[in-house]
Amino acid sequence: MTHRRLFRAAQSGALALATALALSACSTGAAPTTAAPAGTLAAAPALKTVTAGTLTVCSDVPYPPFEIEDASTPSGYAGFDIDVMDAIAKKLSLKLKVVDTDFDALQSGTVLLAGQCDVAASAMTITDERKKNIDFSDPYYDSLQSLLVRADSGITDLAGTAGKKIGVQKGTTGKSYADKNKPASATVIEFPSDGELWPAIQAKQIDAILQDQPVNHTHEKADATYKIVETYKTDEQYGYALGKGKNPDLLKAINDSLKAMRADKSYDTIYKKYFG
Repeated sequence: MTHRRLFRAAQSGALALATALALSACSTGAAPTTAAPAGTLAAAPALKTVTAGTLTVCSDVPYPPFEIEDASTPSGYAGFDIDVMDAIAKKLSLKLKVVDTDFDALQSGTVLLAGQCDVAASAMTITDERKKNIDFSDPYYDSLQSLLVRADSGITDLAGTAGKKIGVQKGTTGKSYADKNKPASATVIEFPSDGELWPAIQAKQIDAILQDQPVNHTHEKADATYKIVETYKTDEQYGYALGKGKNPDLLKAINDSLKAMRADKSYDTIYKKYFG
């Protein structure tokens, strides 16, 4: 409604009565407002999700320290990505549900466009190619690529993998880097996830793993038999992914939540938990 000064000397009684009735109707029909719970975003109840009241997150598990299985949590999963998503879900007054999904189906946008989940949280690098099918959130993590080998392998850099087998995850920027920079005689072998890569190098089926530095660093810390011999500055940034044009309101809510988490330092708390 527009507010006008109604008390004019020439105003008719009929107009005054109509105005009074209109004001009365506006007052009677207004719904009471309820303040959002502390730490939540006021617009959260209006968000459209695959399942009402739930934020369904697709993620390729395991990919430590970003995604790990954890039976002690309500969702059954933990890790940097999962903890951040859980915090975002709480800010949006939603319950978190995690669905283990093949990474290639995530990075291609297939499951997102099909509406199988609301968002993909899986240490996914923002690229122009992926943007064709995906709407990315604001960047939330900067990453490097790295080469992990057995400490006694004699391999000291990527050039040293000549004639060797390099394990990579299908559909990842690690695979792209290996394809472009490996010695001609090195063989790149694709695996569905780190859940297959790590056992493969332990079983000596491959000689090296080329993938995101934080993941290789987790293996290096867990087992001194393995070490990172090189890291590669690729200017990569991770983003949370939604199907192209599928849910702009949710995308905005996720970005607003990330900003709020940085402001209230809850993002820093989660970061220190996994990366120190």
